[in-house]
Amino acid sequence: MSRRGQAAAVAGVVGAATAAAVGLAGFQFGGGDTGTPDASDLPPATAQVTRTTMLDTDDEPGSLGYGPATALAGRIPGVLTQLPQAGDVVDRGQPVYRVDDAPVVLLFGDVAAYRTLAPGVVGADVRQLETNLRALGYTGFTVDDSFSATTAAAVRRWQQANHLPQTGQVELGRVLFAPGAIRVDTVTAGVNGSTGDGDEVLRFTGTGREITVKLEVSKQRLARKGVAVQVQMPDGRTVPGRVERVYTVIEQQDGPPLTKIEAIVSLGDPSAATGVEAAVVTVTFTAAEHKDVLTVPVAALVALAEGGYGLEVVEGSGTRYVRVETALFANGRVEVTGDGLREGMTVGMPR
Repeated sequence: MSRRGQAAAVAGVVGAATAAAVGLAGFQFGGGDTGTPDASDLPPATAQVTRTTMLDTDDEPGSLGYGPATALAGRIPGVLTQLPQAGDVVDRGQPVYRVDDAPVVLLFGDVAAYRTLAPGVVGADVRQLETNLRALGYTGFTVDDSFSATTAAAVRRWQQANHLPQTGQVELGRVLFAPGAIRVDTVTAGVNGSTGDGDEVLRFTGTGREITVKLEVSKQRLARKGVAVQVQMPDGRTVPGRVERVYTVIEQQDGPPLTKIEAIVSLGDPSAATGVEAAVVTVTFTAAEHKDVLTVPVAALVALAEGGYGLEVVEGSGTRYVRVETALFANGRVEVTGDGLREGMTVGMPR
């Protein structure tokens, strides 16, 4: 049997991205017929060894909106006398809603309100309160972690301006701390309803546009905080984006709960979302990038009997086999290295 016939009988094509040999013994280096095949033994098809940048990418659908909504519980007891509408934007110092005609006010900060702030209290939430008072024009105190008598004096002036009892302390529920301006997503309570027991009043989001992408756990490698992505908008434009947050969510369904990876993506150019309230977009993640590497079609790989893979290099009217190491698989091609392998070589494509 000629060398080409021997190889065809015992070597196989590697299947797509898994590079698994399909039920084949492999071509074996050393021994046997080492003669040069005649023209009829040349591969039925060939391909070129190319040098390029290999990208391991994956396209996933994402929901363009304002990001996940946060529930706001009512903690000031009384009657709801004024509520915002969905879509309203509230900025620092403005009322979010009113109880007994007194405002619950938005202030900026990363620490959620969890206690009454009064003289003698120490903590990061005190610094947040004092930072907001200073930003709203109230002075006469030092911005630090201690709620002092001068802080209480500034609080009384703030309370007077907001038509609140001038107690010099901020009771739990009087302010909402959020990282920035908020957008009302949904209102879940009604005017004239009672509040104060921690029942939900409304849900809110930030005002920036975000894309939420849900991934299978097996694709967690795609979404890492800080990595760049490409976003295809509804009008066909592609704009850069960035993964801002990654976390695990549990989805309830008819069967067992399903674990998903949720990635929040920001747009590099926020104006690209102008006029789009909500839409489905395509997010392209790049899990790996290998620059300046040699590649061949995955189908050019031949499984070797002794293990591993090789390529049948065509030289004139003859061929020879070169053992190769594989690396990144993407878009039907595979990164390869091997002794003597170089750009421009012609390799056989097994039947």
